[in-house]
Amino acid sequence: MEGESVVMVGSEPARLAFKPVSTEGLRVRSLYAAENSAVVYESGRDYAFNAVDATLLRLPGSRMPDFRTNMLFGKQDFDHSKFPGFGNTGFFVFVDYAYRPTNTWPFQSRQLGFLSQSQAKLNAGGEFRIVAFGDSITAGGDATHPDRIFWKRWANRLQERYPRAKVNAINGATGGDSTVQGLQRLEAKVLKEKPDLVLLGFGMNDHNKGGVPIPQFESNLKQIIDRIRRETRAEVILFSAFPPNPNWHYGTHRMQEYAASTRRVAAESRVAYADVFTNWQSLAERKKPEDLLGNNINHPNDFGHWIYFQVIDGVGL
Repeated sequence: MEGESVVMVGSEPARLAFKPVSTEGLRVRSLYAAENSAVVYESGRDYAFNAVDATLLRLPGSRMPDFRTNMLFGKQDFDHSKFPGFGNTGFFVFVDYAYRPTNTWPFQSRQLGFLSQSQAKLNAGGEFRIVAFGDSITAGGDATHPDRIFWKRWANRLQERYPRAKVNAINGATGGDSTVQGLQRLEAKVLKEKPDLVLLGFGMNDHNKGGVPIPQFESNLKQIIDRIRRETRAEVILFSAFPPNPNWHYGTHRMQEYAASTRRVAAESRVAYADVFTNWQSLAERKKPEDLLGNNINHPNDFGHWIYFQVIDGVGL
C-alpha cells in the first residue's frame, strides 16, 4: 500500500484499511507522493501505531494536522457554499505499509465477456482510444496531479500490459453534470472522438437534491449506451459512484439505490460493470468519510482515485 489517507482527529485513533504485516516499512508522510517536500512523520514523536488494531494515534505536540481545525469539522447538514475555502487537502496524512492482498477486495468480477473486442484490439497493437465520460469525479476533481486520476492510472496500466498498443485516454467529463447533461454533451464529448472503449460514470449529481429520479437516470444511461454502440461500436464499462459526506446538505443519501440502478442498467444493456460503490463501502467500514474525500463533500482524494483504479482494473482487461 502506498499513500493510504487518513485525517487525524485530536487523539482519536485513525484506522487503516488493511492490517500491515509488520511495522517494518511503515512510513507516514504529509503528501501522497514521496516527494522531497513531504514531511516524514516520526513514530514516538508524531504518532503511535497500534499493530493489533491497525490504527494510528496522533501524539501531543505532533506535527500532524488536527482535523478538528477544519472549518467543516463537526458541522451537521452543512451547506458548503457558506464555507469559502473548504476542503481536506491540507489535513491528510498518507501511510505506506506492506499487507497481504486477498481475493475479498476488490469485490469485482472479471468482465472480459463484454470486452472481447477491446482485448483483441489491444493485443493487435496500434491506437486504442478510451474516452472517460461523466461528472467532476471522472474529470479528476481533487486529484492532486493528472496522472493520479483513476482512468489515467488505468490507461497507463493498459499501456504496460499491452506494449504493442498505443493507448490514448481522453477526458470527456464535465464537472457538475448529471445524465441529463451527459446526453446533451454525448456527441461533442464522446461520439466525435470515435472511441474504442468508453468509461461511463454518472450518479453523484443525479442523486443529489433536485437531481434526476431513478427511472429517468436509468433511461438516460441506456440512451447514452445505445448511442455509443450504434454510432461508434465502442464497448462500454459502466461504473457506480460512492456516497458523499453524510453531513452534506445537498445529498439525498440514496446512493445505494443509484448504484443498484447502475448495476441493473449494465446487466440489461449487457455492458461491463465496475462496482465502485460496494468496494468503497467495504473500505469505509474502517475509515471515516473525511479520510477519502478531497473536498470533504463528494470528490475522492488521491487514495480515493486509487480505489476507483483498483476496481476498474478488476474487470480484467
